[in-house]
Amino acid sequence: MSPTKKLNDIASDTTTKPVILIAVDSLMSEPLQKLMKEGKAPAFSFLINNGKWYPEMISSYPTMSVAIDSTIITGTYPNQHKVPGLIWFKEDENRMISYGSGIGEIWNNGVKNVARDSVIHLNKNHLSKEVQTIYEELANRQLPSASVNGLLYRGSVPHQFNVPTLLSMTGLLPKEIEMNGPTLLSLGALSQYNPENDRHKFAWDRMGVNNDFTVNELSYLIKQKKLPAFILAYLPDADARIHKYGPDDLKGIEKADEGLQQILNNYSSWEQAIQEVTWIVLGDSGQSLVKEQKKTALIDLNDLLKDYTFWEGNQTDAQLAIAVNERMAYINVNDKQVDVEKIVDILKEDERIGFIAWKDGQTNYVVSPESDELFLFSPTGPYVDDYKQSWNIDGDVSALDLMVNEERHIQYQNYPDALARLYGALHSQEGRFIIVDAKPSFEFIEEHSHDHAGGGAHGSLHKVDSVVPLIVAGTDESPPYHRLVDIKDWILQLVGGS
Repeated sequence: MSPTKKLNDIASDTTTKPVILIAVDSLMSEPLQKLMKEGKAPAFSFLINNGKWYPEMISSYPTMSVAIDSTIITGTYPNQHKVPGLIWFKEDENRMISYGSGIGEIWNNGVKNVARDSVIHLNKNHLSKEVQTIYEELANRQLPSASVNGLLYRGSVPHQFNVPTLLSMTGLLPKEIEMNGPTLLSLGALSQYNPENDRHKFAWDRMGVNNDFTVNELSYLIKQKKLPAFILAYLPDADARIHKYGPDDLKGIEKADEGLQQILNNYSSWEQAIQEVTWIVLGDSGQSLVKEQKKTALIDLNDLLKDYTFWEGNQTDAQLAIAVNERMAYINVNDKQVDVEKIVDILKEDERIGFIAWKDGQTNYVVSPESDELFLFSPTGPYVDDYKQSWNIDGDVSALDLMVNEERHIQYQNYPDALARLYGALHSQEGRFIIVDAKPSFEFIEEHSHDHAGGGAHGSLHKVDSVVPLIVAGTDESPPYHRLVDIKDWILQLVGGS
């Protein structure tokens, strides 16, 4: 079933005002505001001046794109959607899952494994079937939807990817791949609608997963009058620049604004664009500036835990498996003879670590290098937070920088929505494992990691990585809470349908 034929099958829906969600990777409020003051972000400025601006939306955890995207499209945290991060250890298969990171990690985990995990298994197997995506729910309501360069796109409509010869000939991917997605599914070199997008999907251009491809694809749907009820479009390019040059880099946001201008220019005026479409533009995560001096900036987990053996592609019976997600990491304790708390005691010696967390059943433990007292928490109890979530808590609340008043109300400070987000990560996968989370300016590494010393990195629970902007134009409706986990249900209300 070719994508072009599918497009022709879509009838314009004049009864529903389409919702276009544009996710801009690593978009942050402060640099965006600086760029607007300089007059270099006219599209962002227009949408904000003619809509609503929420500078402090709370992301998912870990603050890595695949986990965040899974949260956006399912309205759940990783304890439910089961995508723990960009890199994680799958205990039942005794292997590391990576959806593409640094060259060293990709090579260690196997190039073929990484290709198949990111293109096939992420949506088909890893994203839990116990949760419904926004695309599946819209299909149940008989409403069409679309994904343009979104990495998470599971839906109800079968699609066949056109795998480039280079990838199929080398055996990295099968020649034919069938996936279920939204009504319209566009993903770089694998699937497209705009015939002019061929020039934006070369290997050196991330196989089409880039801003230009996304902008051209979305513009084509607008010009063809084939916008479905909901479409998610992904602008990924700013992330790489911020990783390299740090959070103050404005060029990536300026390029994203140029893409937004092109999209809005498909209408006779920008005013007409917000009359005809509800626009939602959001960031997925922030980034922390990592110190330039590597010896100071980088927390080497192999070195800290040098008395243990580590899982590698050629050593699969090791005591520990380390999955580094930049400024957070999962440490899987695979050897039942190894005491988790002994490892925690070693990690506590490094003051660059913000906190260490692990679980036993439903009870979750947190400790900070700055305190000898544990903090314990579990769901459902007498303490209630700003999101009407109830908890049992005990011990040193400073481990997660909580404020608790006499009425047992929990307020979050440096770690927004800390309890639900950390619980999500602690219950995202099977096995015994520890979470380590770095203070701002520091990043974890293991032997095969790509680091970002002198640039930007994310992944942590800290607000510097977790707070992102949301811009809404074309509707007076507002999301119920300032969290990305609540966006899905809010969009379903905007779109309507039965």
